[in-house]
Amino acid sequence: MWKTIVRRFLVMIPQLFVLSLIIFILAQFMPGDPFTGAITPDTDPARIEELREKHGLNDPWYQQYARWMGNAFQGEFGLSYRFKRDVGDLIGERAVNTFWLSLVSVIMLYAIAIPLGVLAGRYHNTWLDKSIILYSFISYAIPLFILALLFLFFFGYTLDWFPTSGTVDIKYDPGTFGYVMNKLYHILLPAFTYAVLGTTTVIQYLRSEIIDAKVQDYVRTARSKGIPMKKVYSRHIFRNSLLPIAAFLGFTITGLLGGSIFIETIFGYQGMGQLFILSITSNDYSVITALVMLYGFLALLGSLLSDIIMSIVDPRIRIE
Repeated sequence: MWKTIVRRFLVMIPQLFVLSLIIFILAQFMPGDPFTGAITPDTDPARIEELREKHGLNDPWYQQYARWMGNAFQGEFGLSYRFKRDVGDLIGERAVNTFWLSLVSVIMLYAIAIPLGVLAGRYHNTWLDKSIILYSFISYAIPLFILALLFLFFFGYTLDWFPTSGTVDIKYDPGTFGYVMNKLYHILLPAFTYAVLGTTTVIQYLRSEIIDAKVQDYVRTARSKGIPMKKVYSRHIFRNSLLPIAAFLGFTITGLLGGSIFIETIFGYQGMGQLFILSITSNDYSVITALVMLYGFLALLGSLLSDIIMSIVDPRIRIE
């Protein structure tokens, strides 16, 4: 399996190279430049032109790309024009926030979806099953930004149960227990919002797999041996029903790491999704290119993680 993993990583290199080339070319067609927004009635046009020349924005795109690639191989992704900071440090800081948001969101998502999927499949065609199906259809139909705005207004502004923006209050010192708990407090509402809307696929797949597994021969054999139904579900049906769920786990994790743009923007959460929107609106080319490259890598990594998880859950499956 290790040889396959190494081979998959090597295949990622040309894929990421092509992605970087496409994104860099598309960025050149964006209207304006990072310094356009800084123009005021008092701004000297010669100063703007001087800044463009200093940062190499007047060079042909292929020279800019070659310079960017050379720096990227050395771990240097340039300077953010908007934030006046190193791009690597800026994304690294935001990535930590997005990682914790993603982790809590995934935990909440599966904590909600797996029990509901199991109950719907086990008690098929009962009022409980129909209620869970109704919930999954409603959650699937509601747009993410609508529910996020409703939760923000109700739980944040009306009831004042959760903070309405930010990642942590400034009164806490990093590394303290209060800092960690306050950071978690800021994560709970956006994570719960994503988890509520992300449960539909897991519930439906798990429910269908359990319904199909109940009539399989290995289940009938286990029941004929007098094994209690609880053990039949926990040791046989549930484990086999997790296979399609495992297939989505890698994509779920890396997809969240890519940054939920709507969630982070609406809740004012300072993660990679919000940074991506800010960099687009300000034509911050260096940040845009680095983030898209990171998103591409996470998408490829998600595919690999799903294959690895599938092979662990079911040893009969071999990743290629």
